[in-house]
Amino acid sequence: MQQRFGSGAARRGINFRFFGEVVGELRRVTWPTMNETLRLTLMVLAVSAVIGVVLGIADLIFGWGFGLILD
Repeated sequence: MQQRFGSGAARRGINFRFFGEVVGELRRVTWPTMNETLRLTLMVLAVSAVIGVVLGIADLIFGWGFGLILD
């Protein structure tokens, strides 16, 4: 019968190689500058705030409308 998986040591070796490859790939990544990170973070926060306000207004309108219908 053929063994499907190698020994425990061989599997651990593969995992170590995998993590080594991950580190190697992370070294090749072009990371954003601090200014880019700050700009994009502020953009995400601004868009999130706008969407929150729009959803809040929609909730008020629907609540008011359903209140009129159900009363």
